[in-house]
Amino acid sequence: MKKVINKLSRLGSVALLAAAAWSGSAAAQYPTKPINVIVAYGPGGGTDLIARLIAPYIEKHLGNNARLIITNRPGAGGGIGFAEIAKATPDGYTIGFVNTPNMLSIPIERPSTFGWQSYDLIGNLIDDPGAFTVNTSTPINNLKELAAYAKANPGKVTVGTTGVGSDDHLAMLFFERAAGVKMTHVPYKGSGETRAGVVGGQIMLGAINVGEALSYIKGGSPMRMIGQMSAKRTVLAPNVPTFAEQGYNIESASLRGMAAPKGLPADIREKLVTAVAKAAADPEYIKKAGELYAPIRYLAPKEYAVELESTDKQLRALWKQAPWKE
Repeated sequence: MKKVINKLSRLGSVALLAAAAWSGSAAAQYPTKPINVIVAYGPGGGTDLIARLIAPYIEKHLGNNARLIITNRPGAGGGIGFAEIAKATPDGYTIGFVNTPNMLSIPIERPSTFGWQSYDLIGNLIDDPGAFTVNTSTPINNLKELAAYAKANPGKVTVGTTGVGSDDHLAMLFFERAAGVKMTHVPYKGSGETRAGVVGGQIMLGAINVGEALSYIKGGSPMRMIGQMSAKRTVLAPNVPTFAEQGYNIESASLRGMAAPKGLPADIREKLVTAVAKAAADPEYIKKAGELYAPIRYLAPKEYAVELESTDKQLRALWKQAPWKE
């Protein structure tokens, strides 16, 4: 009997060693098929543009003839796409972009199947301040004029955002409270749709992040920013005054980072983290991101987690004081 037990023990050890070797081999060969990259907003928005821009550089640094396929899953303020990333099989073949504050605010305001701890973080790429943008034909040039018009015409200022609980929507609500006005919220599936609404005259005001707005403006869209929500004027828009400079102490920004479903094999997770870090530091990518007016801010997973945890606590405290759900 003792010989049988020893034999079984040796067989078990061999099996474990074989499994470990197979796992290491699988990670070394990864990826062996296309990687689906989910963007929780529509085509043409800031997240979509960055996803399509950085994808070739991630492919380059992953090796093994990696191929990334961008898949847009817009709706519910990003909730549809965030949920799809969270529930995917954690094998490295479904990853995506998670946007703050939407990814944090949705679980606070309503039941959801995800939270920031539902993901294996890969790295943050962008930190884009918010801004208010109008059509160039609109006779409003600053926040003082906007507030005066909104007071004289309650509800007539229509504001396009990327959904309830987004940084755009929160900025609109903060401005309403600070200015003592009432505006009408128009949620869209992405900033590309918001831009179209401003350009086409369907809405009066677009809550669009600085980098996104600049890319549209430089691309020929008849739009102008009347205020940016950064702590100080960004180098991207040095001539646009901050909200604080105009008498409204409002700061808001959108982080756009990459994540995967919780539970990735450690070796595959490390390959993805390394590839994204190298892609984010690639001089060619940085140059092209600058051409898109994308405010780069790379954060490694640990630093990214600290940022998300801090913002999550702030939003939960804010929700208790003044819920933003419409």
